[in-house]
Amino acid sequence: MRYSSKKRAQGVILLLIGILLTVMFLFPLFITFLSSLKSNSDILLGMLELPKQWMFSNYPEAVKTANALNTILHSLIIAISTLVLTIAVGFPAAYILARKSYKFIKPVYILFMAGVMVPVHCTLTSVSEMASTLGLKNSYIFLVLLYVAFNLSQAIFLFTSYIRGLDKGLDEAAKIDGCSEMRLIWTIIFPLCKPIVATEAILVFIFGYSELIFSLILLTDQRKYTVSRAMLNFTSNYTTSYGPQFAFVIMSMIPMLVIYIVLHKQIQEGMLSGAIKG
Repeated sequence: MRYSSKKRAQGVILLLIGILLTVMFLFPLFITFLSSLKSNSDILLGMLELPKQWMFSNYPEAVKTANALNTILHSLIIAISTLVLTIAVGFPAAYILARKSYKFIKPVYILFMAGVMVPVHCTLTSVSEMASTLGLKNSYIFLVLLYVAFNLSQAIFLFTSYIRGLDKGLDEAAKIDGCSEMRLIWTIIFPLCKPIVATEAILVFIFGYSELIFSLILLTDQRKYTVSRAMLNFTSNYTTSYGPQFAFVIMSMIPMLVIYIVLHKQIQEGMLSGAIKG
């Protein structure tokens, strides 16, 4: 009886903690949505209050000011391209580092791990000079390759650790059946690594979709702005259009929310996989 009461009390406490965490995570989103329907004065005088006048016109204004549909599309193209290339290059490289015993494997792995510790934005000056010299400003290809380079170390670190936990007997059995190396990587090993791939995919996508500093330096053509770069269009020398800016934030969040909803199970599995294997 005491055990049942104790278990029930623990369940209630966990439920309350879950509700509290849900409120904490959803509250900023609610405030952002509420602010997207307010005028500047309503936002500045009371962000937590309901709008005195519901400004649904903020959304069309956001579309016009930031060229929202195009900028969101541009960011999606950049983020998805970065994601695909990072996985296409990083996964086979991680397989080689995890499974092979060549002499150069350890030094190469150490170099990739050193890349994880390098602050990305310390390369701003050299990247800007390189883009100017090669005439690559306003080039999505250069921006994507740059993002891939910055994400590759992290991807290889996660993929290598996960692949090392898989039974090597899978590789041997596949090779006995005549499976080629590339087929082994993509048809046998890759499906087993879906949780960690999904985790890395969401991290890379968020980076590619929302990165500001390099897009600010490398994109000067307003027709090629990304979401983060277009966010600055709402600020002038003297004023900031807060309502339309919040509306643009809500609109730009939709793709990320959709992708997370689609991949959330794999992401949770990837986060827990290390603990389970341990």
